[in-house]
Amino acid sequence: MPAHASADQSSSPDPSPDPSPDPLQRERAHLAASRAALRAMRADVESLDLSDVTGNWVNAAILQREMSDRIKALADLAHTPLFFGRLDYLHAPGLDGAGDRRDEQFYIGRRHVHDGHGDPMVIDWRAPVSQPFYRASRKDPLDVGLRRRFGYTGGELTAYEDEHLTDPAELDTTSALLAAEIERPRVGPMRDIVATIQPEQDEIVRADIHGTVCVQGAPGTGKTAVGLHRVAYLLYAHRERLARTGTLVIGPNRSFLHYIEQVLPALGELDVAQATVEELVSHVAVAGADLADTAVVKGDARMAAVLQRAVRSGIRLPTEPCVVVRGSRRWRVPAYELEELVQELMDRDIRYGAALAALPQRIAHAVLVKMENGGEAPDDRVQDAVARNPAVKAAVKAAWPAVDPAKLVFRLLSDPEFLAACADGILTPDEQRTVRWPKPPRSLRTAPWSLADAVLIDEARDLVERTHSLGHVVLDEAQDLSPMQYRAVGRRCTTGSATVLGDIAQGTTPWATASWAEALEHLGKPGSRVEALTKTFRVPSEVIGYASRLLPGIAPDLAPAESVRESRGALTVRRISPADPSPDDSAAYDSAADDSAALDAASALTPPAAPAALTDAVVAACRETLRQEGSVGLIAADARIPLLAAALDAAGLPHLDPGTETTAESRLTLVPATLAKGLEYDYVVLDEPAAIVDGEPDRRTGLRRLYVCLTRPVSGLTVLHSRDLPAALRV
Repeated sequence: MPAHASADQSSSPDPSPDPSPDPLQRERAHLAASRAALRAMRADVESLDLSDVTGNWVNAAILQREMSDRIKALADLAHTPLFFGRLDYLHAPGLDGAGDRRDEQFYIGRRHVHDGHGDPMVIDWRAPVSQPFYRASRKDPLDVGLRRRFGYTGGELTAYEDEHLTDPAELDTTSALLAAEIERPRVGPMRDIVATIQPEQDEIVRADIHGTVCVQGAPGTGKTAVGLHRVAYLLYAHRERLARTGTLVIGPNRSFLHYIEQVLPALGELDVAQATVEELVSHVAVAGADLADTAVVKGDARMAAVLQRAVRSGIRLPTEPCVVVRGSRRWRVPAYELEELVQELMDRDIRYGAALAALPQRIAHAVLVKMENGGEAPDDRVQDAVARNPAVKAAVKAAWPAVDPAKLVFRLLSDPEFLAACADGILTPDEQRTVRWPKPPRSLRTAPWSLADAVLIDEARDLVERTHSLGHVVLDEAQDLSPMQYRAVGRRCTTGSATVLGDIAQGTTPWATASWAEALEHLGKPGSRVEALTKTFRVPSEVIGYASRLLPGIAPDLAPAESVRESRGALTVRRISPADPSPDDSAAYDSAADDSAALDAASALTPPAAPAALTDAVVAACRETLRQEGSVGLIAADARIPLLAAALDAAGLPHLDPGTETTAESRLTLVPATLAKGLEYDYVVLDEPAAIVDGEPDRRTGLRRLYVCLTRPVSGLTVLHSRDLPAALRV
């Protein structure tokens, strides 16, 4: 069947052995049978009696939890397709050695489903036999004769579409169902892309677990979804290993994490932790915020060397002997022997806390050697007792005092002399003044800790005691991290791997990443593979083309993204005058005509609108946009949010906060510009771009923030402004 034909138009034979003459009915029957088989699989687990298979209550509790997770994973999501494709192989590939069944036709879905005999009815998309669904092409069909995609409406299978990969007549065809799935209106949390993964995305998803992968992805290229699907794939391919070591997804804020949190459960993965960088380093309560210059210095990688000196600043080489009294005898360890022990620990690459634990044992061992030379025969219990001797404890405290990371950083930021000693030759005097608190707080509890301070404490903690390492970490929106924050994340995967996701052009912090090579160095994964995703499947070409005008000024080394979706009229740019708050009288500014001269003339001749006129126009645009199907995001500078919230309330337009799940009844979200990153909406109304730029500490960061906001829509963007647009957007 031609690739664009719907199921009801098909007349070609179907390879299915089902005798029904209607191919669509045969596929629906297979779907019904697969759902019934999944219910049976779940019922089998629910019916298991665990009372006689556990030795104690601890094992029983663990097993019960595992069974509960298994039952949840086998849930049939009514509005989520159980399978979304089918592969008909030219030759039977088998099932990668699992069982004796060898077949030529496989249904590809979100999870494995088998019938009562154990024969597969749906193959997990992560299985090796499923890979050609994403990789096969007419140029390289990978032994696939036919790839079938299914279309669903409300969970019901309503259409299918075939690609005959060996048929020369179909060389120029594209998938209408694939395009429809990408463009389907977005209501609710972020959806998975398991049915629409592209070959370049699939290559990243299935990359080996032993290597770290960094993805430079333009807006709409699916980099976040790729990262999440990579976690799901690794948990499938290396489940036992990652069950021991753990996985973690790190996002920029809680709103973002809430938005993406349903993707992995939809793929059957329930035990993936999520956190922000702030939550990772929550050793103190963050109650303050640094000025940009201060945060830049605190986030500089040189601070690691300052902290290294600070942690070891209390070490003193012994000048007095240690005398241990046991019974009637006295055992003397001379100062030079103690000095050798301390110096040896100083010279080794060993964490401060580990050395602190080792030093009393080494002093005790020196005493035991003297005891043996004196004719005694001490054992390990004697050594432990000597290590706890008050004289040994006193010698250790004098030479290698315990370090509290929070107190150490508190002292660094409060004591100019201590900071100067630790930062000499590392930070300039001006930089030292920048990082110090202007007025030292009275105590740890009253200290105005910032996020950068918490990261410093985390670094100090790792210098004292090793941070637990996970098997795999996904770091999203990585371009906004400082070098010290990269180090904090890297500590969580020193013995594991990472997937780093970001876009240099969307860096909106003063310390934003300059290059991925530099970022990977700070992360502790130098030389890792860097992949670029440049095809945007989400953002219409008209919108991404408009936003890309900013790239020469914010990320000159990046090539503009190429959209695979043409959508005329997806972009409207309108200047609002005090006399024209209505969106209905603005045809002259519709960028569908791409009349740059008209935009320039309007900007030059129209005076800036009063705030009320712009606000009224924004409310009217939201009301108009809500007539369309799908979600709507109103994005504005943070300072404008209270005013717009009040205006929406007065107009009777209910609105949600970012990260709150949209519903069919409540589809409008009011989004501060600083929280827009990573989110997406079918339609976006963008309020006053100049205010978004002005809301950042410098113009480049402001333009990058604007670039983020411009690239949030899936179907349409309306830009409303009363002030001049940035020059690049008026060209």
